Amino acid sequence: MVQVGSTEGKATRTYRSSHREAGARRTRQRVLQAAGSVFVARGYAGATIRAIAAEAGVSVPTVELLSGTKARLLKAAIDVAIAGDDEPVAVLDRGWTSEAAGSASVEEFLAIVASVVGAAQARSAGLVLAVFEGSSRTPELAELTEQMIRQRAITAGWIVDGLAGKADLHDELTRQDAVDTMWLLMEPAVFDRLVRHRRWSVDRYQDWFARTARRLLVADTPPSRPRSARRRRSP
Repeated sequence: MVQVGSTEGKATRTYRSSHREAGARRTRQRVLQAAGSVFVARGYAGATIRAIAAEAGVSVPTVELLSGTKARLLKAAIDVAIAGDDEPVAVLDRGWTSEAAGSASVEEFLAIVASVVGAAQARSAGLVLAVFEGSSRTPELAELTEQMIRQRAITAGWIVDGLAGKADLHDELTRQDAVDTMWLLMEPAVFDRLVRHRRWSVDRYQDWFARTARRLLVADTPPSRPRSARRRRSP
């Protein structure tokens, strides 16, 4: 016997569930955006859950339910700022890596990398510096600082390997030398000093990043053999 209306009831429940999920995501986005603004304006020590809730237009319990602690809220805000969205996709699993890997030259490769790094820095540098500021006093932030340092090194390694696949690097550089150089160029404090203190535009920073990376890492002479045949020196 067919139960009339059972399909309609299921569809209604699915709609309501989807509507709630969409509402919860919008609230989370609003809270993370507010958190980013408050952390940048006040620093980690000066930012409070109450101030973030007021900025987002939600209650304190709502913020606490979403984040748990202030440190976790800052980490979530940084993740969204670096990526530019709240999709659960790692930085090196995003489309720009395929575009860069498929580029035809070192210059094109570095232009793509610089545009991604510059945009991410513009969104996240202030937040990352807030973590560094609080890391000496908050164990949870000290752990987060180490995690971000390692993540930046992984990205720097990917960039260096991509460069090495398109041109010879300077002979005197080990892979670790090259990774450390790229890691330093990606330092958020460098972006902050140039853009906020020296009044550079983000476009100027990106151009500087690409030119400096090429000058410091890439050999001037063209390669004499295929990339697959070349071996970089080990540290």
